[in-house]
Amino acid sequence: MAGRTELTSVETVHEEGSWLFTATDERGDAEEVLLVPCEDGVAAWINRCTHEAQRFDTGRGAPIRDGQLICPRHGSLFDSCTGYCDNGEAADTTLPGVDVEVEEDTVYLVDEDYDFSHEGEADEDDGTPSSTSHIGF
Repeated sequence: MAGRTELTSVETVHEEGSWLFTATDERGDAEEVLLVPCEDGVAAWINRCTHEAQRFDTGRGAPIRDGQLICPRHGSLFDSCTGYCDNGEAADTTLPGVDVEVEEDTVYLVDEDYDFSHEGEADEDDGTPSSTSHIGF
């Protein structure tokens, strides 16, 4: 996998409240990664709850309140900086992290398991038809 890739600035993550990007793993599978603000910079988590794989950020920013990432499905609260959840359906779990580092306000992807693909959501092609009907004659 690639080495160090520039993502965004710490300032942007703190101003916007979160920053979403897509990376690919060694199999080429897309994985959404969420950057969230922390006192000492940022943390990076896979963009899904540990309970039912519910996405935190669906393209409109992640729901964060008082330093806690909120699962929009069941309300479990994850510490934004440690990824640990101590309540709700996801209690006693920790979000899977992605390695990033900060140098002079710039955030870099340094995780050997992922290559940067693009900013924003993964391309969702789940095989369903784009029309309202999938019936063929």
